[in-house]
Amino acid sequence: MKQYIKKYGVRIGAAVIVVVLAVTLATALMHGRAGLLANISGAISSPVGAAASSAVEWVEGIYGYIYKYDQLVAENNALRAQLAEAQRAAIDANQYKEENDRLREALDFKKQHTDYVMEPAKITEWSSSNFESTFRLSKGSSNADIAVGDCVVTEYGALVGQVIELGDTWCTVRTLIDSAIDVGALVGEAGAVGMCVGDFALMQDNQLRLTYLSENAQLVEGEAVLTSGRGSIPQGLIIGYITAVLSEGNGQTLYGVVEPACDLSSLTQVFIITDFTIEE
Repeated sequence: MKQYIKKYGVRIGAAVIVVVLAVTLATALMHGRAGLLANISGAISSPVGAAASSAVEWVEGIYGYIYKYDQLVAENNALRAQLAEAQRAAIDANQYKEENDRLREALDFKKQHTDYVMEPAKITEWSSSNFESTFRLSKGSSNADIAVGDCVVTEYGALVGQVIELGDTWCTVRTLIDSAIDVGALVGEAGAVGMCVGDFALMQDNQLRLTYLSENAQLVEGEAVLTSGRGSIPQGLIIGYITAVLSEGNGQTLYGVVEPACDLSSLTQVFIITDFTIEE
C-alpha cells in the first residue's frame, strides 16, 4: 500500500483537489443568489480555497508519512546493524577471555610437568557418525611436531584421546569414549593395573569400560582412574572416575564403568602432548 501511494500519490492528490473544487463550485452556484461570475468568484475565493488548502495538506501529510516511515526504517536498520556488531564484539571478547583462561591453566599444568612438550590446538570439526567419537584439530605435520599416537589433554591435564590420523594442517583425534579406544590404566591406592576400553553401548552415555584388571584388584565407585604410562601416553593423567562396578557375563569378573574427567561436549581447545620423559 505504501509503495502504491508513493507511486501514484501525485495523481491521487490532483484528483482529490479537482473533485473538491467541482463539488464546492457546484454548491456555490446552486445556493448562491449572486450572478454566475460572482458565484464563481466567491466560490473560488473562500470555500474552494479552503478545500484546496485542506486537500493539499492531506496530500502533504501522506507524503510526510511515507518519507517519515522510510526514515524510521533506515534508522531501525542502522540500529540493528550496530546491535549485531556489539553482540559480535562481546562474543569475540568472551572467546578471547576463555582462551586466555585455558592457556593460563595449561601453563600451570605444564609448570607441574616440565618434561611435557605441549602444542595447543583448536577443534575445527566433530564427527557426525553415531558409531564413533572423533574430532579434527587445526594442527598437522606441517605446522606442528605431531605424530600419530600422541595424546590429547585439557588445560587441566585430563585425558581427552589420541591422535589417529595426521594431515599437513590437521589431525584427527579419537576420544576416550570411542568404541575403538584402549588406554592403560591405574586404579585404587595400590595402583591396580587395567585397561580402559571403548564400548559402543557405553559410548551412547559418554562413558567407557575399565577391564582386564590385575588379579585381586578392588574397584570402588568414585575412585579416580589414571593413565598407566603405556605407549605414547604419560603416566598419571586423569582418565575419569568409576561410576559403577558391574560383573561380566560369567558373573565372576568385575569391570568398572568410567565417566571421563573431561566434558567432551564443552571442548573447543585442547593440548597435544608431543613429547615427555618416560618414568623409569
